[in-house]
Amino acid sequence: MTQILNLTINGTSQDIPIDDPRATLLDVLRERIGLTGTKKGCDRGQCGACTVLIDGRRINSCLALALSYDGAEITTVEGLAQGELLHPVQAAFIEADGFQCGYCTPGQIMSAVALIAEGEAGLDPERVREGMSGNLCRCAAYAGITEAVLKATRAMNREDAA
Repeated sequence: MTQILNLTINGTSQDIPIDDPRATLLDVLRERIGLTGTKKGCDRGQCGACTVLIDGRRINSCLALALSYDGAEITTVEGLAQGELLHPVQAAFIEADGFQCGYCTPGQIMSAVALIAEGEAGLDPERVREGMSGNLCRCAAYAGITEAVLKATRAMNREDAA
């Protein structure tokens, strides 16, 4: 039996027919909507490559049953930039060379956006590393990732103060 899932994805409301009640949010985003920035890494909630924001909170979309989030607002990495203007976290990842192969980068960026919004990043590298510990990088670009989060935090704090 087909069910209709209503999601607001990156600011756009969408009705999505779901034939399999076991469909994960990750699979719906990638295969039904075509938002392939969210990556399927381990498919077990251990690597964080599939991190998206649901109602502002970060989750591993590979573990989330899509139908459980009917009516939710979802932000993926594709929804961060405003046209050509990158989100401060995206810009900081480029400036700090916070990636190598790039496979984990979308999940890292989404986790960093949430960490900063939660007020948990601060300017302490140890707090950043702890807050980002749910996102793994097989290339071990952790120094660049930590620096990117710190840069973005400073940039966003300056914007808030202005």
